[in-house]
Amino acid sequence: MSPVVPTGSLTPMASRQPAAKKSPAKKAAAPTKAAAKKAPAKKAPAKKAPAKKAAAKKAAPPKPAPNPTGGVYKLVRALWLGVAHAVGAVFRGIGRGAKGLDPAHRKDGLALLLIGLTLIIAAGTWSNLRGPVGDLVEMLVTGAFGRLDLLVPILLAVVAARLIRHPEKPDANGRIVIGLSALAIGVLGQVHIACGAPARSDGMQAIRDAGGLIGWGAATPLTYTMGDVLAVPLLVLLTVFGLLVVTATPVNAIPQRLRLLGVRLGLMQPRDTDDDFAEDFGEDDERYEEQWREALPGSRPRRRRPAPAAYDPDEAEQEALSERRSRRRRPAVQQPALDRPMDAVDVAAAAAAALDGAVMHGMPPSPLVADLTQGVGTDRGEREDSGRSVDSGRTSGEPTSVPAARARSAKPKQEMLKAEVADLTKPAPDAPRDLPARAEQLQLRGDITYSLPSLDLLERGGPGKTRSAANDAVVASLQNVFREFKVDASVTGFTRGPTVTRYEVELGPAVKVERITALAKNIAYAVASPDVRIISPIPGKSAVGIEIPNSDREMVNLGDVLRLADAAEDDHPMLVALGKNVEGGYEMANLAKMPHVLVAGATGSGKSSCINCLITSVMVRATPDDVRMVLVDPKRVELTAYEGIPHLITPIITNPKRAAEALQWVVREMDLRYDDLAAFGYRHIDDFNDAIRKGKVKLPEGSERELSPYPYLLVIVDELADLMMVAPRDVEDSIVRITQLARAAGIHLVLATQRPSVDVVTGLIKANVPSRLAFATSSLADSRVILDQPGAEKLIGKGDGLFLPMGANKPTRMQGAFVTEDEVAAVVQHCKDQMAPVFRDDVTVGTKQKKEIDEDIGDDLDLLCQAAELVVSTQFGSTSMLQRKLRVGFAKAGRLMDLMESRNIVGPSEGSKARDVLVKADELDGVLAVIRGQAQP
Repeated sequence: MSPVVPTGSLTPMASRQPAAKKSPAKKAAAPTKAAAKKAPAKKAPAKKAPAKKAAAKKAAPPKPAPNPTGGVYKLVRALWLGVAHAVGAVFRGIGRGAKGLDPAHRKDGLALLLIGLTLIIAAGTWSNLRGPVGDLVEMLVTGAFGRLDLLVPILLAVVAARLIRHPEKPDANGRIVIGLSALAIGVLGQVHIACGAPARSDGMQAIRDAGGLIGWGAATPLTYTMGDVLAVPLLVLLTVFGLLVVTATPVNAIPQRLRLLGVRLGLMQPRDTDDDFAEDFGEDDERYEEQWREALPGSRPRRRRPAPAAYDPDEAEQEALSERRSRRRRPAVQQPALDRPMDAVDVAAAAAAALDGAVMHGMPPSPLVADLTQGVGTDRGEREDSGRSVDSGRTSGEPTSVPAARARSAKPKQEMLKAEVADLTKPAPDAPRDLPARAEQLQLRGDITYSLPSLDLLERGGPGKTRSAANDAVVASLQNVFREFKVDASVTGFTRGPTVTRYEVELGPAVKVERITALAKNIAYAVASPDVRIISPIPGKSAVGIEIPNSDREMVNLGDVLRLADAAEDDHPMLVALGKNVEGGYEMANLAKMPHVLVAGATGSGKSSCINCLITSVMVRATPDDVRMVLVDPKRVELTAYEGIPHLITPIITNPKRAAEALQWVVREMDLRYDDLAAFGYRHIDDFNDAIRKGKVKLPEGSERELSPYPYLLVIVDELADLMMVAPRDVEDSIVRITQLARAAGIHLVLATQRPSVDVVTGLIKANVPSRLAFATSSLADSRVILDQPGAEKLIGKGDGLFLPMGANKPTRMQGAFVTEDEVAAVVQHCKDQMAPVFRDDVTVGTKQKKEIDEDIGDDLDLLCQAAELVVSTQFGSTSMLQRKLRVGFAKAGRLMDLMESRNIVGPSEGSKARDVLVKADELDGVLAVIRGQAQP
């Protein structure tokens, strides 16, 4: 009979299972309110039925008797598992700490462990070490290596040194260990056979006196199976194999290696192909290392780039552009795989991309999205770092934000900047040597012996400053600016000069140079310096230069520039020192090739120091027979230190009017030199002088002239503005004529001014002075007057300048050299002691003044003086005015006007117009002295 089931229990069982399954269905398919009201009614009895059934089931089976050992077992098991978990957690923590340790530290620890074992084994084998450690060393090392146990510490020391010196080559270290093992087995086997091949029956001491257990294990099977005749050659082959593995020498390269070893030991003569063999050895070593790594057991083969499934024109073009820009340091941005699960960074990037439309329509992104997008790295390395940080935070159960991950990845990125950005500064010369004494400068005309000043009179500067932390900080700031403004550019190198550092920036594909130049103010803000100058591009390079002043400036001494090896090889007397450029190299210029130079800059910019360096360079390198100088110093205090040097052809000129006369004398001297060049058939003064020294120039018969080489004539005007204020027409005409013709005659001009305006540096002067040296100016207009381009207004003064020689397109940034007053005084005193100056009297006097009254004046001297005073003071030359003022007739007034015209006081007659007055009011005293036949005041 089937058991009787109560009717009350049937309803709950039928309604209990559907209740759990219908709950979601009811939620989705309840179309009416009536169905919602019926649901609670059906659930009410379902809650009481399970209680009755559970009570019935529990009452049926009897309870088992309690086990007295069950509680103790559970307690012991819980204690054991707790201790096991604690010990496991401690060791796992140690393992994770060791795993997180820097690999370099782990390798150094292994090397130091080997050094410790070396010390212990050396103490046990080389000396009589007592105690348990000594006994263990004797049992293990001596027992294993036999009588060659003395070499074990040396081998361990070599392996430790290898690990310390080359931790980056683990495969090579493993190769050396394997090679040493093969070498040791082969040698110990031969030693064991050479000592009589003792067996185990002869005792352990006999084995130790031979090749040890290793030698016994290597030699015994061979001698037992094939005898000593074949065992020894096999062990020799094993030894040779170990030696080849240790030295990474392929078998086909053994003759070349032996020859190269003989050359290095001096046993053989080197051949022309030895260098090529050495290069081939390096390639063989690399190939050998690669094959060895592939042959190692358990080594993973190199991953090869999978072939593309389909040809993509855009991807092919991008790869071609990246290969063309092979010098770029930063790897290209790689897109993540489509099937890769998205992490927090990818979600943030997708959210930012989804809001691009809102941003384009003028709606700013939310702070959350802006913060997330900043965490997305621009390159794959930063992206992976941030992804790893987020993953580690998620697995450890701690919330990790993207900005925090970016902050943790910023430190390795800063450390990578120093490795990626190269220092391209030119190294300083190792051993600067003095200029050699040139024999052709020692002997002057006549019996005078002249010796050049020694370079020991000029001080030596300290070593140039190298890369500092400030350079790395500026590189990081520039990279940050490019990243913030989304410019595909990177800093690839820099050159540190004495005043500024030029950072080289390379642009990505399809990036305009104007995007960098437009960021000038943002870059200045980022590096906290207003004097930022951008060069686009750097001459000779496919890069944009950003010049930023150094926080610590260097002093460039004149002696260091003159000691340069290039200066010692070039013995031209007109070679002068200028300074040190932004690339770290010294700047020198030949005044004979410039051939004229304009030096301009504001007050305090370093213009006077440049003039001092030019004059001192000439005194140090040239004798008075090589170079003669005319110094014009309207300010009267700049060039007084050079008074009395033998290179001067006239005393230092301080009067602007006399300076104009000196320029006119230079024009006459130029004409005389050209007459000689034309008469003897030479085109340059150097060829003419060389022909005179060799005796090739023949004078006409009956000529009493004595030919001598013409020296270079260097005219230095310290302030051109004063000359242009006094006599602008005469000065400009003389300068233009000299600059147009004087190059072949050996006459060169150096014009300096602190007011580079258009009325001082006129268009004719600029057109005929091709070389420019600009120091700091006060405005952009002044920079355009000097260089015909901007740039000088961004210089920082105190010798910071731009040098634009003849033929160059862009100026060179340099720091001008500096020479102290004591150094100048020492050089000047040396020159004065060698020779006294010989001046010429016709330099500052254009025509010989007459000491007597001209005959054509007659008795009209006083009347002529009154007429000249009247015309010059009023600056109005009219015959009718003289009639009225002097109360003379028309004939007398016309005669007075003709006398003044013959003396260049007034110009020629132009009909009814008044004559031009050619003399200014401040020159009246000199004109009256000329009329009276007296010397000029």
